[in-house]
Amino acid sequence: MLNIALPKGRLGEKVYELFEKAGYDCPSIKEKNRKLIFENKEKGISFFWVKPSDVSIYVERSAADIGVAGKDILLEYKPDVYELFDLGVGKCNMAVAAKKEFRDNGMRVLKVATKFTNIASDYYAGLGRDIDIIKLNGSIELAPILGLSDVIVDIVETGKTLKENNLEVKDIILPISARLIANKASFNFKREKIEKLISAIKGQVENSD
Repeated sequence: MLNIALPKGRLGEKVYELFEKAGYDCPSIKEKNRKLIFENKEKGISFFWVKPSDVSIYVERSAADIGVAGKDILLEYKPDVYELFDLGVGKCNMAVAAKKEFRDNGMRVLKVATKFTNIASDYYAGLGRDIDIIKLNGSIELAPILGLSDVIVDIVETGKTLKENNLEVKDIILPISARLIANKASFNFKREKIEKLISAIKGQVENSD
């Protein structure tokens, strides 16, 4: 069996559609039930849903042969996996945002609130900017509003939440999208199966462009 870890939520549903159209469907995944693993023995595949930030852990540690993770997760946690290709879904940006009136004059240490501490550190190190990282896990937008930070580093999709809270994007760090990843040992032992799947999925991605 080829074990596939999918991220829960809207992204996972979009990704599953790609697999389904590519011929890697599993009808039981659409049934209302409490199952955790969904198998199609005829096609030799099984799917399971996990928290998006956990997909790379399941793949890295061999609980899944392949999976789908955002580029943000791969850059932040640097898992020891193969990044196979860009699925072209879940597109957004990793960005720096702050109050509209904020201007960084570089005169003092910049306070940066984020849950992506490695990405933020790498970005500002590249600029040679001294920063104070404040790690938060949720409601990142509150930090500059309440004066906890000068800026935030976070994923921005539409920018609607920023706008409604008098914040704006100051810099785009990099574009983000979902990537197909593989466990390194699985890729060697199940190469033929995985490459066949890659070819089928790529065909769907190219057709949707």
